[in-house]
Amino acid sequence: MITSERGLKSEYLKKVIEETSAKNCYEKEFIQALKEVLSSIEPVIIQNEEKYKSVALLERLVEPERTISFRVPWMDDNGNIQVNRGYRVQFNGSIGPYKGGLRFHPSVNQSIMKFLGFEQIFKNALTGRPIGGGKGGSDFDPKGKSDMEIMRFCQSFMNELQRHIGHDIDVPAGDIGVGGREIGYLFGQYRKIKNCYEAGVLTGKGLEYGGSLARKEATGYGLMYFMREMLKANNINLQGKTAIISGSGNVAIYACEKAQQLGVKVIAMSDSSGCILDENGIDISLIKEIKEVRRGRIYEYKNSVPSSIYLENNSDIPSIFTLKADIILPCATQNDIDIEAAKLLVQNGALAVGEGANMPCTNEAVSYFLEHNVLLAPGKAANAGGVATSALEMSQNSMRDAWTFDEVDKKLENIMVNIFRQCKEADEEYGLGNNYVAGANISAFKKIANAMIAQGII
Repeated sequence: MITSERGLKSEYLKKVIEETSAKNCYEKEFIQALKEVLSSIEPVIIQNEEKYKSVALLERLVEPERTISFRVPWMDDNGNIQVNRGYRVQFNGSIGPYKGGLRFHPSVNQSIMKFLGFEQIFKNALTGRPIGGGKGGSDFDPKGKSDMEIMRFCQSFMNELQRHIGHDIDVPAGDIGVGGREIGYLFGQYRKIKNCYEAGVLTGKGLEYGGSLARKEATGYGLMYFMREMLKANNINLQGKTAIISGSGNVAIYACEKAQQLGVKVIAMSDSSGCILDENGIDISLIKEIKEVRRGRIYEYKNSVPSSIYLENNSDIPSIFTLKADIILPCATQNDIDIEAAKLLVQNGALAVGEGANMPCTNEAVSYFLEHNVLLAPGKAANAGGVATSALEMSQNSMRDAWTFDEVDKKLENIMVNIFRQCKEADEEYGLGNNYVAGANISAFKKIANAMIAQGII
């Protein structure tokens, strides 16, 4: 359960939440993430309150070390000059170089960048890899743009971003709207400007120029490894269960693929317009063809599978969350599941929710799931496989080596098993009652806090 600041016992914690909320009152996504994390770590704060207050630990934790905003001018195919806004939030580098994706989407603003960067600090700490937290992106919309337009935009974006990144400083990767094509254009421009081959400055690269096998699959695969461990710890067998997956991007596709390999029947996937329901089980090869090759829409699935049903989004609750399944995997974007959707999913008998996206459940939805004994795999833990494998890509770049798919996948699986173990141990230590949301936050916070205190007031 997520406690509101009014229900907190720690005056220090309440003060930090209230002051930070007032200072950032227009940044609703950032405040949502802040309240979710800080309210859940209260047991640790109470144990160490005077120590943390004396070094203003929380005040420093909630303020980014650096927030960069810049203009991105580029020319479209008609010769017109367009201008977008770019961001990079370098939130906390206490345990390693800043690490986090780039998002190209019209919704991008400073609040979303800060919420994602704040979440990334904790996610990266859970991986056990030496990487700090950051995030970046632009309000540029790649949909409907030609390859040349995207190349020109990426080159302009990198003209500014290159001032702030490096393999020992800040290592961006992909996110929504930024896949292998965009990473390639960004890396090429960085190489041109810097006049050197710094392979470790970006992750998610193509295999031909320093990328890692299994990186594309990592977030979705990692989500299912975490779900398997969480269900196993609660005496539930993953095999034979049904699942619905919101989204049909990279995370959703490979969560579906791994779920099917683990014996789960995935019956529905979605995009922003609606969802496809296939009671016989989603044909993941067809989804890959539609989304990765054609860059099409999910409704096209029905053209090849007439027995499937397309459900358009016609209300506040996305159509996919009106369906019945054992396992719910929100893999699209933030706040997909609000309190009304959560109530419907519980009513329909959901056993577990695995957050493949970043903060896909509102705080109210999270509390409702926990209150009704729905097992919840929090995004910062369950979707950490992507950044963990990015760190493995950085390691391969540093060694000028390349590992096989199986080697990377095995390392990924071990990392996800270890992340769940950390969440479970914190849950048990503080008597949280299968609250892996708080378990993840507490485990990560303790590591970050110790690093920050050890390094002094900076």
